[in-house]
Amino acid sequence: MTVLTMKELAFMEDEIRSEVITAKTMNWCAAQCTDQELRTTLEEIAEKHQLKIADLSQYFNRTNNIQ
Repeated sequence: MTVLTMKELAFMEDEIRSEVITAKTMNWCAAQCTDQELRTTLEEIAEKHQLKIADLSQYFNRTNNIQ
């Protein structure tokens, strides 16, 4: 398994936080929309970011080897 440095772990945590903020923002924007097509598009974007969060979190949780 890959050994990550503390700096690399910090970068991953920052990326996860960024994805969380983006997903929440897109969901908030979707909730404000009256245009159904735009609302659906924003919800799809939010879902993609939520999937990235899951992928990053899964990798982060699997990585127990810290240098």
